[in-house]
Amino acid sequence: MSLNNTGSVKTGGLAGVTAGKTAICTVGHEGTGLHYRGYSIQDLTQHSSFEEVAYLLIYGKLPTESELKKYQHKLISLRGLPPEIQSLLESIPANANPMDVFRTTCSMLGVLEPEDSTRQAKDIADRLIALFPGALLYWHHYHQSGSRISTDFEALSTAEYFLSLLHLEPAQPEVNVQALDTSLILYAEHEFNASTFAARVCSATLSDFYSAITAAIGTLRGPLHGGANEEAMRLIQSYENPETAEKGLLERLRNKQLIMGFGHRVYTVSDPRSDIIKNKSKILALEYGDENIYHISEKIEAIMRKEKNLFPNLDFYSASAYYYMGIPTHFFTALFVIARMTGWAAHIIEQRQDNKLIRPTAEYIGPSPREFEKISKRK
Repeated sequence: MSLNNTGSVKTGGLAGVTAGKTAICTVGHEGTGLHYRGYSIQDLTQHSSFEEVAYLLIYGKLPTESELKKYQHKLISLRGLPPEIQSLLESIPANANPMDVFRTTCSMLGVLEPEDSTRQAKDIADRLIALFPGALLYWHHYHQSGSRISTDFEALSTAEYFLSLLHLEPAQPEVNVQALDTSLILYAEHEFNASTFAARVCSATLSDFYSAITAAIGTLRGPLHGGANEEAMRLIQSYENPETAEKGLLERLRNKQLIMGFGHRVYTVSDPRSDIIKNKSKILALEYGDENIYHISEKIEAIMRKEKNLFPNLDFYSASAYYYMGIPTHFFTALFVIARMTGWAAHIIEQRQDNKLIRPTAEYIGPSPREFEKISKRK
């Protein structure tokens, strides 16, 4: 980062620029570490559930036992799809991007259930957390088999709910539910990342909650923000075994091809989420007696460390973990949305508490002032 001759900050992509204050999350202090409202990601993934973390982010504190039970049942009660949403999902083409399904569903729900004095930000956040898994899978099953599935399934956890609706049977084995729950916690929040910042920019104009979430979804849809876990899975599956992975990856590196799922804009030492999801991937590999994908992943990690000095981020081992759970690759980023809804909601609420319009300045690099030429004199 440097200063230009006007004294303004000159940097690419606002890297290193402090764009606001937050009490929600700390990322990458001293090159590593991640905390949600002061709690380490290690403690949260080991001792809490995604619903507890959602409550923490949106309501500002960890719930008591009775508060958690009440919150779980609130989410269950909010899972039903309005008939208008069902019709909308049936009209979205089967080959649509799942992110477009979410973006369109969110926008339509904002018309059907607008934000007002009786339906405020926290209520809408809970509604979207509860509704989005069912909306995605209603669309999926309708176009796969013509089935109009019921989304009123009384699983206490979002992880169990998603896996049960995806496979249309009780989620088994339990390690699947535990791994997905952990993944949702890891993806729940990450400070001023691109999609969260987009939500805050939208909120700063005093726009409604749904518009801010739609802006965030559209931002996450971009492959430089979301989608790395999908690309990582495609890379891993392109190799038959660790030996072919080593040969193939070295060839990709010689050709200067981008390898997704490594390095991070904020973390400089390691991604604290990576080892947690890597452990879940290993547990799942052993559970299913299919360690090849996991060993290919380890080989790719070793080569990237040796050749590029890059560490895996959360997306890389999330890919193999989702694979073992039987989750289609094109749903990987959609799970990111389901988890990050909690962080987006927390930031929208925080932005509104001490709001100022977000309007940075730009360094102009165009022509100097010049005279206007009439069309007859232009060459």
